[in-house]
Amino acid sequence: MSDDGTAPGSQWYDAEAGPLVRPYAVTGGRTEPGPSGVRFDLIALVAVDDDAPDSSGEGLLGPEHRALLTLCRSETQSVAELSADADLPVGVVRVLLGDLLEAGFVRVSRPVPPAQLPDERILREVIDGLRAL
Repeated sequence: MSDDGTAPGSQWYDAEAGPLVRPYAVTGGRTEPGPSGVRFDLIALVAVDDDAPDSSGEGLLGPEHRALLTLCRSETQSVAELSADADLPVGVVRVLLGDLLEAGFVRVSRPVPPAQLPDERILREVIDGLRAL
């Protein structure tokens, strides 16, 4: 919730008129998250970086960037949760997170690829070993 008691992002939506600011205006017409082309999975976890630049740099950010930072300060959240909580489309959130990542305000933990997960056989052996105790 913001200082005026409204949910972040809700100031840009009117129930009768729809979005007051179109997504392409929020992202400056960009569809890719930053020059590095980083990809944000829906389940990637986003947190405010402990080594983030001082808060004076936040004045250069747009209101949507600041809303995402506010949401991430309270707790680590997934990209999907940020999209829902900020009331912004996922594509817009990905572009904005790319900006925040490039500026050093957030860090992103990407999900483990399935190829790097432990083999099911090994997990079963561990469970069987624990039950034997």
